[in-house]
Amino acid sequence: MNRRKFFGGAAMTAVAAASVSKVAMAALPEPVLMDKPDTAPPLLPPNGHPYNPVVTLNSWTLPWRMNNGVKEFHLVAEPVVREIAPGMRATLWGYNGQSPGPTIEVVEGDRLRIFVTNKLPEHTTMHWHGQRLPNGMDGVGGLTQPQIPVGKTFVYEFVARRPGTFMYHPHADEMTQMAMGMMGFWVTHPKDQHPLISEVQRDFCFLLNAFDIEPGSSTPKINTMLDFNLWTWNSRSFPGIDSLNVRLGDKVRIRVGNLTMTNHPIHLHGHEFSVTGSDGGPWPLAARVPEVTTDIGVGQMRQVEFVADEEGDWAFHCHKSHHTMNPMGHAVPTMIGVDHRGLVQKIQKLVPDYMVMGERGMADMGEMEMPIPDNTLPMMTGAGPYGPVEMGGMFTTLKVRKTQKPGDYRDPGWFKQPAGTRAYEWRGALPAPKRQTAPAASATPVELKAVKPHSHSSH
Repeated sequence: MNRRKFFGGAAMTAVAAASVSKVAMAALPEPVLMDKPDTAPPLLPPNGHPYNPVVTLNSWTLPWRMNNGVKEFHLVAEPVVREIAPGMRATLWGYNGQSPGPTIEVVEGDRLRIFVTNKLPEHTTMHWHGQRLPNGMDGVGGLTQPQIPVGKTFVYEFVARRPGTFMYHPHADEMTQMAMGMMGFWVTHPKDQHPLISEVQRDFCFLLNAFDIEPGSSTPKINTMLDFNLWTWNSRSFPGIDSLNVRLGDKVRIRVGNLTMTNHPIHLHGHEFSVTGSDGGPWPLAARVPEVTTDIGVGQMRQVEFVADEEGDWAFHCHKSHHTMNPMGHAVPTMIGVDHRGLVQKIQKLVPDYMVMGERGMADMGEMEMPIPDNTLPMMTGAGPYGPVEMGGMFTTLKVRKTQKPGDYRDPGWFKQPAGTRAYEWRGALPAPKRQTAPAASATPVELKAVKPHSHSSH
């Protein structure tokens, strides 16, 4: 989708709030909806203070209008259908046609007016996570404001007081609404050159979220606390997560927010990065050290920066191995080493489609192409240039290319490795392995004494 088509009306749809009159509706900025899961190109600011825009993974940036020096946005909270990956769609709640909602980009010092229209079946609010603002604009239902009733539109007004990486999400029936996918990204760019904020050529962002959706169904189980089966980036699972495509030598920033129920060690291959900021703001230079993995806790945000100076297709993923899998049964026993001979034929007389699971490990499961319920995903999926990638969930690739043009975010395809730079099969003779031998027994016996600890009855 190009920018001309985006603003030409193909993606713009007016939403009529039931409680808003025609006269009042004319005063509202027209809501913009999106129904595609593609990564949209950066939204260059058409007015206001200029800035270098971000690119949101498998999402987009919300347009605004200027009204007497105020930037006005319109968010519509509503049920949505989100494609998690090809072959699976989820019935979620989100904003402006998607979950997560569109990214909001502003500049430090901007005066903001944000209309929030509630098209959900219950009340809601909007909390601006990490922002400095008047208490009555903080969006905690019952504490700082009344709830937004069904069909009503509320207005939030405040000044973007500090640059940084933030989020938005409800503070109303939070367990339900966030479990259903209600969240979005927020970036406040610095107005002037900031001593702790570098200029970069590529600036990406996405949210970590998770769902528990039974195979064959489409609605999340909102009472799940830990046993999620869909670990997602911006409500997408690999191979549905787009790659991050950059030019060799680009300075790259990646902003990540965590709205799941657990922490995520996010790991990048082939490069070292520095953690340069969080939702508390940019970090002092003395706090920045080289890393290849950073752990992001619940409700936290991290931004990392690095120079993309190594060509190739580099894995980028959560380092919790179960988080790089799609739906799995948590109660499936480990069958490695179990001899199934003779048993399979007997079971198939009763269950014709029965297959051995995990006798040699789980990699065979990706090759068997077992039938699965409608509207779910294989546990391990996705293919690379050399075969199955055997990943799902929170996984994608950073694609670094000499030939990627500045400002071009299109996927360049698979990397063609130079001759002699790929691991290969050894066909020569192998030396006999050396075995470590146990040391000779000592002539002097060693006496071991067990000392019973003193009793501490007062503890």
